[in-house]
Amino acid sequence: MMKTLSSGNCTFSVPAKNSYRMVVLGASRVGKSSIVSRFLNGRFEDQYTPTIEDFHRKVYNIRGDMYQLDILDTSGNHPFPAMRRLSILTGDVFILVFSLDSRESFDEVKRLQKQILEVKSCLKNKTKEAAELPMVICGNKNDHGELCRQVPATEAELLVSGDENCAYFEVSAKKNTNVDEMFYVLFSMAKLPHEMSPALHRKISVQYGDAFHPRPFCMRRVKETDAYGMVSPFARRPSVNSDLKYIKAKVLREGQARERDKCTIQ
Repeated sequence: MMKTLSSGNCTFSVPAKNSYRMVVLGASRVGKSSIVSRFLNGRFEDQYTPTIEDFHRKVYNIRGDMYQLDILDTSGNHPFPAMRRLSILTGDVFILVFSLDSRESFDEVKRLQKQILEVKSCLKNKTKEAAELPMVICGNKNDHGELCRQVPATEAELLVSGDENCAYFEVSAKKNTNVDEMFYVLFSMAKLPHEMSPALHRKISVQYGDAFHPRPFCMRRVKETDAYGMVSPFARRPSVNSDLKYIKAKVLREGQARERDKCTIQ
């Protein structure tokens, strides 16, 4: 199954198996949107604007293969619990953000981690699969210094101990400290191409989207190793109905994959 996407004058197809969603969760004012901004365009905005829910999409051409990453930047207030649950169900990789100078935001991350594990376990029971759950616990604002710290690193590391699909990073979105490394590890845990990390691909704008189209054989040569990333400027969050269909398709797809594996083993 292929997804056909349009950005400006560019139209290209992404295989459904190469489409992923990253969900960013955490309390208000911890820097979730700042981390997303660093990921998308390498910028940091000093002015704080409360997030209700922001949706972004980045499309990649990595060695000739198309990938799509949807990013859901959630509200810290989560006024609609059902929508929060739906966001978790549709997520493939997760970033849980707290502020190192806020004990309350760390407690919220602990609650969120527990909720994600509970919600995903329900989906796992439907697919009868021990699905992996790539997740990063992110302590932001490490540029504030040790005097402002309210969460010891040793305590935060306990949240990821014993889980090879979960990692802890202390970052500064403002200073751009450890942000690239965090995304590299997250994508590695999710078994996604490491070129999806911000520092490992060429960033292009919509007007240069022809880089995403197949090239004549005589033009490939060393370009086969290139990796491009483009932010879609007109991406809209899928409807609730679309998300429900996505979850259903995912359950069916994983069930079919399990049956194929059984046939292969036999």
